[in-house]
Amino acid sequence: MNARELDVLIVGAGLSGIGAACHLARKQPKLRVALLESRDDLGGTWDLFRYPGIRSDSDMTTFGYGFKPWRQPRVLAEGAAIKGYIAETADEYGVRDKIRFGRQVTAANWSSEDARWTVQVRTADGADETYRTAHVIAATGYYNYDQGYAPDFPGQDQFKGEIVHPQFWPEDLDVAGKKIVVIGSGATAITLVPSLVERGAKVTMLQRTPTYVLSIPAIDPLWATLSKVLPDKAVYAATRARNVALQRAIYVAARQRPKAVRRLLRMQASKALGGKVDVKHFLPDYNPWDQRLCVVPNGDLFRVLRHGKAQVVTDTIDSFDKTGITVSSGEHLDADIVVSATGLQLQMFGGADLVVDGQPVNIAERMVYKGMMLEGVPNMMMITGYTNASWTLKADIVCEHYCRIIRRMQRKGFDTVRPRADGVQSLNETVMGSLDSGYVKRAAHLLPSQGSRAPWQLMNNYLADAAQLKLGRVSHRDLEFGNAGPASAGGAELATQRAA
Repeated sequence: MNARELDVLIVGAGLSGIGAACHLARKQPKLRVALLESRDDLGGTWDLFRYPGIRSDSDMTTFGYGFKPWRQPRVLAEGAAIKGYIAETADEYGVRDKIRFGRQVTAANWSSEDARWTVQVRTADGADETYRTAHVIAATGYYNYDQGYAPDFPGQDQFKGEIVHPQFWPEDLDVAGKKIVVIGSGATAITLVPSLVERGAKVTMLQRTPTYVLSIPAIDPLWATLSKVLPDKAVYAATRARNVALQRAIYVAARQRPKAVRRLLRMQASKALGGKVDVKHFLPDYNPWDQRLCVVPNGDLFRVLRHGKAQVVTDTIDSFDKTGITVSSGEHLDADIVVSATGLQLQMFGGADLVVDGQPVNIAERMVYKGMMLEGVPNMMMITGYTNASWTLKADIVCEHYCRIIRRMQRKGFDTVRPRADGVQSLNETVMGSLDSGYVKRAAHLLPSQGSRAPWQLMNNYLADAAQLKLGRVSHRDLEFGNAGPASAGGAELATQRAA
């Protein structure tokens, strides 16, 4: 079977993958680029998740691409609108025709002698394909699309109702008039509860621990004002700049003055609940931003709780039975349907094998250069976004930086670029170490780590990262550029030139 020859192969056609392809179309239009997507449509997360109320958990002026204005005033957009935005962007930049759907990458093998990746792919109908490419961009996100995190609850086999995971929501599920227990307290759970109430369900949110929840306007007032006098592009730029600054200010305040921020969040939640629900259900025992701060538009979650259309129970599960769940306090929660909004199952590089010069790469044993390239792995970028701000802010600037890396290779005649961590000590902290969330802890053994000095440490600061990645030099002492040549027995050496 003949291999398909490319310059850049992008794995994934979700928000990150389409963004990467658009950056290449804008900056490197002559390159041969293809995207491989395991699903049968683009959109990634926004094609996969179909549960009621699915929406962004970040404001759209920072969650949208920097080069493509989001043209709607709604702060948190619904999933279908986000997928439409991604599709519109792909069409505008001629990316859709470069996508090969129904392709699951199973392995990527780098040869230093050829300065090429050989990528093995399994198609939806079970056939095998091979691609050869100079560069790979991994835009697969960080969780398993085929399997969500679903704890084995005691006695769940006895339950006569239906247990549903939001990642695989049945299209024909009728919730009207049903008693539903939503297990969880994160972004998915707080989105589901008011949406299920709107559909006529009687809902209980069962949480083991509370989450900080902040109410924000559904419609951006600045957007609504500026859009009367300014074009969309200017409105987008202004609201984006405001929201970048606001996100950073809230995060810094939470880290530097956690007690004060905790008091403010308590006051807001208490006011929104109107004395009808105990505010203890929204007061975690950790500090703000030790886990992600959740947001709700116009306090929709607080409103359904305040009006008695839903209830929240903070307790642990003792056992399931035929008709619902008994919690540790002895209370029984009747249920026709249980929704296990218990989180994600993390996974790197879509679960594919990664091999460099015959040596398997354990991603968890590698550090990350500038938050975008794995230590010792040539000609590959892995897109990971922020955990304390909108994902796309980081995805945009690392894609821009990698385009600059490719441009430097073209100018200097190099065909290989590899990050080297000489003299850098790996720290006992993963790239998601700023979060204490359960799904991060469960996957610590899968995630790459941070190093003892820059650029192997994550700043989680968009303004600082933008200055470095958009304006700073591409060359660095820890980044080696070179040309194809025989690898050493350990697969670690190249005929390279240290970047000046």
